[in-house]
Amino acid sequence: MKISFDLDDTIIPGIKTFATEPQTIIHRIFGIEKIRKGTIELFKALKTQNHKVGIYTTSFRSVYKIKLLFLLNGFSVDFVINQNKHLHVLKNSQNKPSKYPSLFNIDIHIDDSKGVAIEGEKYNFRTIIVDEDVENWKDFVLKNIEI
Repeated sequence: MKISFDLDDTIIPGIKTFATEPQTIIHRIFGIEKIRKGTIELFKALKTQNHKVGIYTTSFRSVYKIKLLFLLNGFSVDFVINQNKHLHVLKNSQNKPSKYPSLFNIDIHIDDSKGVAIEGEKYNFRTIIVDEDVENWKDFVLKNIEI
């Protein structure tokens, strides 16, 4: 299965807050953003189950910066779709949702936005919505992927 994750307020705290992984001096030197506690453990568990794991974000962060974020946390993502790529693929489309995972052959998208869940129903793509107060998000996501 091909699984994508949102960045802001799902993996990287912003408006929403949640526990994060400790940062090293290397993270601070390179300006690497903090990530949700359990993210790398979750990604590795998904890879062990032979899933492709990547990022689908409305952020304009560069693909390089996103890949570096995960590499410096000990994991290499399989793909990155940022806002530039999203807009490029949808430029001639009649439909303009904020995210459209099925256009990228993504089976499940994990996000914090209930609006993305509504778009998933409208445009026929599967979502798992994670609230900021989910304590063990690894188990929450793994359980919901199985459903």
